[in-house]
Amino acid sequence: MAKQPAVYILANRRNGTLYIGVTSDLIKRIWHHRNVIAEGFTKKYTVHRLVYFEFLSSMEEAIAREKRLKKWHRRWKLRIIEEKNPDWMDLWHQVIQ
Repeated sequence: MAKQPAVYILANRRNGTLYIGVTSDLIKRIWHHRNVIAEGFTKKYTVHRLVYFEFLSSMEEAIAREKRLKKWHRRWKLRIIEEKNPDWMDLWHQVIQ
């Protein structure tokens, strides 16, 4: 998979703690989260399951989308996850294929 701007949501479990991020390289970024490469929120709260992602056409658009998602009510965030991933499966294997 070529580098492409993306917004993603990680969770520690179904309906658990959520983390919203943005990246230009989804595979590399999720690998960092899963392998606890850096200190921070996802390490502290063990948030490593990729439950949602979307690709965007530019980094500016991805950053704007991330900012909008972070301002959403929690129930709205849960709804977009469940629309695309109703079983809250870890989507990591979809990304690396």
